[in-house]
Amino acid sequence: MVSNEQFIATQGGNLRVRVEGPQDAPALVFSNSLGTTLEMWDAQAAKFAKDFRVVRYDTRGHGGSVVSPGAYSFDLLGADVIAILDALKIERAHFCGISMGGFTGLWLGVNAASRMRSIAVCNSAAKIGTPDGWNTRSAMVREKGKAAMRELADSSPSRWFTEAFIAAQPAVVQRSQSWIAAVDPQGYAGCCDALAGADLRDRIGSISVPTLIVAGSADPVTTVADGQFMQQHIPGAKLAEVPASHLSNLEAPQAFDDALSQFLRA
Repeated sequence: MVSNEQFIATQGGNLRVRVEGPQDAPALVFSNSLGTTLEMWDAQAAKFAKDFRVVRYDTRGHGGSVVSPGAYSFDLLGADVIAILDALKIERAHFCGISMGGFTGLWLGVNAASRMRSIAVCNSAAKIGTPDGWNTRSAMVREKGKAAMRELADSSPSRWFTEAFIAAQPAVVQRSQSWIAAVDPQGYAGCCDALAGADLRDRIGSISVPTLIVAGSADPVTTVADGQFMQQHIPGAKLAEVPASHLSNLEAPQAFDDALSQFLRA
């Protein structure tokens, strides 16, 4: 598998991007969740790069991507994806995002449909959480810095995985904790600000590209009901429920990959 890591310029700095798979294959972009990095997609990249030009990136404020100051918005995070496509000379791409990345997919479906072949919106919602909750977390992270990120890392397993998975797969859980512990507090807070202002419930009905909704049956953050709401409001959307909590691609990779493969082949 051909793999190439590069940095692509966008507003305020560079994004860390990894490209794998055949140059002439259809592009498939993977977008990470809040507090993780492009490495969360390692298993999916290995599978899908056989048939797709897989593009993974660290969302702004995460991993090796720019940590620009101040609050972010999904207009900014969505524009980052378009900048990646432009730099790689990709006219249209399939897009798969989880949680925050899933909301980016919704934004692209609403605002940049001409650049999308399809969107897979995984463990996400048209409105995630509450503005007060995100604003409180953003303020806490800005005030306490790296200590806050360590606290979030300590508490993340219960939000991201089922108790059974935590007990059975401690190495996967610890690796995920290492990602959030290493995220720059200002970048994390900026993404919290974006989520605080994010609500597409009244606009997703305009999405015209093929859409897959993936919901975790045990997800306490973005529930199956959230997935059903999106399916009911996005014309022709498909819903796949997988046996997992919030990071379903890590907890139930086979079911996740099967749902995505079936959708992309349709």
